[in-house]
Amino acid sequence: MSSGDHPGPASVHLSVALVQAIVEHARAEDPNEACGLVIGDRPAADGGVALRYEAVRNKAASPYRYEIHPDDLLRLTIDTDDADEVFWAIVHSHVRSPAYPSPTDLGLAFYPDALYLLVSLAEDEPALGAFRVVDGAIHAVELLVGTR
Repeated sequence: MSSGDHPGPASVHLSVALVQAIVEHARAEDPNEACGLVIGDRPAADGGVALRYEAVRNKAASPYRYEIHPDDLLRLTIDTDDADEVFWAIVHSHVRSPAYPSPTDLGLAFYPDALYLLVSLAEDEPALGAFRVVDGAIHAVELLVGTR
């Protein structure tokens, strides 16, 4: 359900280690959705680089939705601001559905400059998807893992 011009970026690079950290966190939180933040030097749309993954608590503790714990969000907001970094991507897992934003996810897309990274545990092998969500429209972003 993509509409309009793509806001960019068309593709992003992620290190193997960062992807492994995201997948490991998702598996550790199963059967509930996991959530976290990828911290970057500037927004992905502006050519920013993903620096690290920060696992956070899912306040909802649910297999159907996520809510970044407010204490974790406040701490990371202050830390990234102090370090002149940004929320490069908002991450969460889907335990039984594809790595594509659900209607619930769209309602939680409060950071239009960030990417939304989803990891699906629905199949034997985890699947990742990256998206920009701008004005309610979903725009796919190609993930290039371990390349550069």
